[in-house]
Amino acid sequence: MYDTIIIGGGPAASSAAIYAARKQLKALIIAQEFGGQSVVSNDIDNWIGDIRISGFELAQKFEKHVKAQSDLEIKEGTRVTEITQVETEHHFPVYQVTTDAGDSFQTKSLILGMGAHRRKLGVPGEHEFNAKGVAYCATCDAPFFGGMKVAVVGGGNAGLESAWDLLAYADEVYLFNRSGELKGDPGAAKRIQAHEKFKGVLYNTVVTEILGDKMMTGVTYKNTETGEESQMELQGLFIEIGSLPNSDMVKDLVDLNDRGEVVIDHKHSKTSAPGIFAAGDITDEAYKQNNISAGDAVKAALSAYEYVSTLHD
Repeated sequence: MYDTIIIGGGPAASSAAIYAARKQLKALIIAQEFGGQSVVSNDIDNWIGDIRISGFELAQKFEKHVKAQSDLEIKEGTRVTEITQVETEHHFPVYQVTTDAGDSFQTKSLILGMGAHRRKLGVPGEHEFNAKGVAYCATCDAPFFGGMKVAVVGGGNAGLESAWDLLAYADEVYLFNRSGELKGDPGAAKRIQAHEKFKGVLYNTVVTEILGDKMMTGVTYKNTETGEESQMELQGLFIEIGSLPNSDMVKDLVDLNDRGEVVIDHKHSKTSAPGIFAAGDITDEAYKQNNISAGDAVKAALSAYEYVSTLHD
């Protein structure tokens, strides 16, 4: 019986595991891999304490720090397949975690740090040119497109925020929008469209292919009203059509919002279920950032420690 099991390997799960170990909880972290979504970023310049670091290097630092905790048990290269509440003789909820290796573990508390995955366009060239012109985080990668011609796919708040970030660096910024109107904040849209580097919104437009050789060189796009296809030379394409939290396996245990995010009490990172805590991109936290994920996970670990300390058979 573990005091807590942490699921995930990104900044949230790694931070939670380190703090759980420091509190001398009997803890287990199950990570398919270390790093989280930012592992694909060539350079990250907003991780506190490192002026610039690659996603791969950051993942290595997470792994090294986690593995330095002598009392922490680690199951790496393993994917959790099921989480259930089980009946026991204890007077508190007990959760069982099953992995793709066929192992099952029981715990008094859980810290969910499984993160999310970016919603993909699903078009030819997207996978081939990922991190070679195709990007999913303007906050992370905009500075590396200085002087270039780029576009953003998505007309919601995420797309508008990405376009605004890119205007500080790129020479030309375009926006591909599936519908006939922008869905994001009208004030933000007005501010972006007034900027001299913003070259326009292509409404009722979908990207159908990403072109390139060793690096991305452009896109093919289609007007959904006329069916007309065209091409545009581009050096960067930021895909901002949302992300999908990895919350499906806990949908029957904790409350989710309409976006599938785990709803938490942001003061203590508690979910609706006793003994289950969550942090990072799997939650309804508004700002999906590495630093925030790590901080919320510290709260989750400390809250799990306080919760476990109150349990009595």
